Amino acid sequence: MRRALDAVWRIESVRIVATLAKVTGELPLAEDLAQEAVAEALDRWPASGVPANPGAWLTAVAKRRAIDHWRRRERLDDRHRMLAHELEESAEPEWVPIPDDVLRLVFTACHPVLAREAQVALTLRVVAGLSSEEIARLFLVPVATVQQRIVRAKKTLGAAKVPFESPDPAEWPMRLSAVLGVVYLVFTEGYSATSGERWMRPELADEALRLGRTLAALLPREPEVHGLVALMELQASRFAARTARDGSPVTLDDQDRRLWDRAQIERGRVALARCDALGRGRAAYALQAAIAECHAIAPSVQQTDWERIVVLYEALGRLAPNPVVELNRAVAVSMAVGPASALRIVDRLADEGSLRGSALLPSVRGELLSRLGRDEEARAEFATAEGLTGNEVQRRALRAKRERLG
Repeated sequence: MRRALDAVWRIESVRIVATLAKVTGELPLAEDLAQEAVAEALDRWPASGVPANPGAWLTAVAKRRAIDHWRRRERLDDRHRMLAHELEESAEPEWVPIPDDVLRLVFTACHPVLAREAQVALTLRVVAGLSSEEIARLFLVPVATVQQRIVRAKKTLGAAKVPFESPDPAEWPMRLSAVLGVVYLVFTEGYSATSGERWMRPELADEALRLGRTLAALLPREPEVHGLVALMELQASRFAARTARDGSPVTLDDQDRRLWDRAQIERGRVALARCDALGRGRAAYALQAAIAECHAIAPSVQQTDWERIVVLYEALGRLAPNPVVELNRAVAVSMAVGPASALRIVDRLADEGSLRGSALLPSVRGELLSRLGRDEEARAEFATAEGLTGNEVQRRALRAKRERLG
């Protein structure tokens, strides 16, 4: 029963919390009510079974808890009476997801009263439904740090009386960067899950892409919104080819490009063209989209314009310095120039220690060493990466690479 409830929560949590936040006007209270409903489900479902519409059941229970909360606070206003009447009419109302509420939830979590780290942690927890452990792996920080950020964020929103509403248009620019950042982090977790039994979580990526498209419709004059949409469309176009029948990951080298979604590739290229047409230059997401476009239009790995990808990564590194960007540049350099040149870049990153605790660096270093014929060192790197990854599918893939080297 716990597994069934976990599955329901993964699928429905963002809309449940968004609906409750709309009803109560308070994000921290909305999540508390949702968790109380989950606790009641754990108590009741083993005997009664999973309801036909579990999302609606959890929402209805949480709304009843809201009524109890308002009673205790002696806030029996019109909103309370209307909601009570609605619940008397139907014990299990039809579950109708409201996409705009989810976007409003993102903007609320990204309120400028919160520090950027708190905005990201809270949004990933509430909107993406990621656990504290998963968020900690994303940012290479202790789990306790993530938990503290989320608790403080909720308290800050409550103390500041931040309403659950879309900001005025004049306030959008100061929140937009944070909103785009967390939308892409949600997509990234869907593209390559940090933990669990699945290589990808397409439902998260789909939700991020839907939010991105909504933002692009709301803000058609913001080039980086179109850049982010382009990036997500182009990366998502490869989903069908990224997983084998047994669930194992399929690397870019081995993907059947006939499975790539050409319509989605075209949508991504159109979004990138819209970004460029605004005439304000390419920022970080648009540069990443341009890299993804190089892959999308190439007939094969060998025929990919790796030299252009190296240049694009160099521009991205100057605009938004990041060790992961530099690691990706090293991969491109290995294809354009050779593994020896790339290994020097990776060794420098290892000396800096900025990716300590991440499986990415030893995984890439193992690939490069393998291509250079240094199999014993490559095996050691794959073993290190295997121990660092929290995703079971990635762990098995790394183990297989290590074993193939003898």
